[in-house]
Amino acid sequence: MMFRIGQGYDVHRLVEGRELWLCGVKVEHDLGLDGHSDADVAIHALCDALLGALALGDIGKHFPDSDPRYKGIDSKILLGHVCRLIKEKGYRLGNADITIMAQRPKLAPYIGEMRDTLAKVMEVDAGQVSVKATTTERLGFEGRCEGISSSAVVLLESVS
Repeated sequence: MMFRIGQGYDVHRLVEGRELWLCGVKVEHDLGLDGHSDADVAIHALCDALLGALALGDIGKHFPDSDPRYKGIDSKILLGHVCRLIKEKGYRLGNADITIMAQRPKLAPYIGEMRDTLAKVMEVDAGQVSVKATTTERLGFEGRCEGISSSAVVLLESVS
């Protein structure tokens, strides 16, 4: 197959006493995301999309939260590992499109840095990486500021 499409989704609860990391960028906020790793919900969705495109399972299969090696790990490390798997399978990223759903904080000031950070980790041009943020108009757990969710879609292309 010349092209493979993958889709990913993740959600984490907002809590006090944690830093907020999204797309590998520290975002200033009074709450952070709860999780075994740094809880970067956007990178987790992206990893799931990449793994799903090649039917390699999900992030939990590769980096289980029962493994103490991943406690507090920087999700950029996980993304780098997933990208190496993609290359080993003979594919490269065509493009990635990530959407972050959060009522607050406002993420527009961070989008450029997020795209650049992801592109650097994935070793691709920033033009291949789209990051968008949206509120949920105060609806649902995101709208009540209880958590943040993210979805990602990727297109992989065969290098052979």
